[in-house]
Amino acid sequence: MVAEVSWPDDRHHRIGPSGATVPGGGDRDNPPARHPADPEPARASKARTVWWLGLASVLTGPLVGGLVPATVALMLAGQFRREAYHSDGFLTGAALVRRGERLAWGGITLAAAALVTAVVVGLFQVAAGPPGPTFPPHVD
Repeated sequence: MVAEVSWPDDRHHRIGPSGATVPGGGDRDNPPARHPADPEPARASKARTVWWLGLASVLTGPLVGGLVPATVALMLAGQFRREAYHSDGFLTGAALVRRGERLAWGGITLAAAALVTAVVVGLFQVAAGPPGPTFPPHVD
């Protein structure tokens, strides 16, 4: 059972079965009532930036350069989540941020795989060489 409550600021809140109030309330079938002074929902510019940085990290990940854009993307994603939480639903773009985070982690994975591959190849090249130092023929 959900009850409508009108607060002094004329915003509608919903009280759920647990008694907790949620600003705006509502769900997919019953959208929350909006106050006329509320701003229109807008996509955050950080959401698109996180996605582009995630894509850049995947493209440059095998060259180990993907670590920088991936790190920046993950930092911006955290900032976006904090801002979106405090915006009461008027800041959108969470789907782009999720995709950007996945791409960033993919770029980090590709960079790590490239580093591991380089280390293994380097070890095999060192192991395939002759043991010990090699001196010219005129040295005893």
